[in-house]
Amino acid sequence: MTKILVTGGCGFIGRHVIEELLNAGYSVRILDAMIDQVHADAEAGVPEAAELIRADVRDKAAVSQALEGVEGVIHLAAEVGVGQSMYEIARYVGGNDLGTAVLLESMIGLPIRRIVVASSMSVYGEGLYKDGEGRRFGFVRRKAERIKAGAWDPQGPEGQPVTPVATDEEKPVDLASIYALTKYTQEKQVLIFGEAYGVEAVALRLFNVFGAGQALSNPYTGVLANFASRLANGQPPMIFEDGRQRRDFVHVRDVARAFRLALEQPQAPGHVINIGSGQAYTIAEVAMLLAEAMGVPEIAPDIMNKARSGDIRNCFADISKAHDLLGFEPEFRLENSLGPFAEWVRQSGAIDRGPEMKRQLEERGLVS
Repeated sequence: MTKILVTGGCGFIGRHVIEELLNAGYSVRILDAMIDQVHADAEAGVPEAAELIRADVRDKAAVSQALEGVEGVIHLAAEVGVGQSMYEIARYVGGNDLGTAVLLESMIGLPIRRIVVASSMSVYGEGLYKDGEGRRFGFVRRKAERIKAGAWDPQGPEGQPVTPVATDEEKPVDLASIYALTKYTQEKQVLIFGEAYGVEAVALRLFNVFGAGQALSNPYTGVLANFASRLANGQPPMIFEDGRQRRDFVHVRDVARAFRLALEQPQAPGHVINIGSGQAYTIAEVAMLLAEAMGVPEIAPDIMNKARSGDIRNCFADISKAHDLLGFEPEFRLENSLGPFAEWVRQSGAIDRGPEMKRQLEERGLVS
C-alpha cells in the first residue's frame, strides 16, 4: 500500500497517525470536517506533504473524491465524549454511525485492500473482574441505588466483593453510553463490510489516549486534557466519584504506531485489538502526577463524590493480542511522559470549560 486515506486526520490522534505514516514512506490524504469544538486552529498543523479535503464524512461526493486512488483507509472521524453523547444523541449517532456507513458504501467496488477503524475501550462498559475464588465476571454493572449511596465499587452477581483485572478482547461488550454504542456500531460495520467484500478489516479498541496536541478547550476530550486545562488556570481538577476508579493511559505516539502496524501486519485482519499501555492508574493519582509535572503540586483535586451517567468504575487493558498480532509494545509510560505534556500545555494556553461541562450534565440530570 502506498496511498492512505485518513478520515478525521486533523484531530489529535489523526495528526500523529499522519506523521507516523509519512515517516514510513506512505502518501497520505486527509478527510476532515474541522469541527471547531475539536480542532480550533489545527489546520495550521497539517503537514504540507499530506493532501487535505475539508468535508464531512457524511458527504458522499466528498468521500468518493477522497477515496480515489487510495489503497488503505484509517477511519478516525468520530464525535468523541461519553458525557456529551448522552444528550447530543443525534449528533453522535449521525457523525459516527451514519458517517461510517457512507464511507463503507463509497468503498464498494474500489481496489482498497485494508481499512482500520478506531474503536474504543468504552464498548466494554465495566472491565473484567474476579472474585475471591478466581471466577471471572464479564458483565458487572453498578446499581443506581448503590452509586447514589456512595458505594462506588461494583459487586459480583451474588453481592460478593470483586477485584478489577486487565480486560482482554474476549470480555463481552456491555454498552453503558451512547458514545460506546456508536463506537461498537462503527467497528461492527467495518468488520461485517470487510468480510462481505473481501476487504481486510481491523478494529483497534483505544484506551485513554494522551499527549501533546489534545483539544484543551474541549471539556469532553481526554481526562488528562481536562485536568491540564483546570491546572493551567489555577483551578483543581474535577474528579467524579472518589477518585479511586482505575484507567489505562496510552501515549498518542504509541497509538499512531499501532495504526501503522494494523495497516501492515498480515495477521491483523478480522480482529478487534486492544491498544493501551497495559498499566492501571487511579484518576486521583493521575491528577496529582499531572499537578506535580505542571509545577503546581499544591493544587489538590476536587473530589466531588458524584457520579456521571454512563461512567464506569474500572477498565484497563490486556494488550497481549496487540503484542501477538501487531508486534506492539508501548514505548511511553504516563509517569515518564507528563513532563513534555505539561510543557506543551504551558506553551499552548488553555481555556477551562470544566464548569460549563459540569453544568450541562447537571441540568440534564446526568450527575447524581
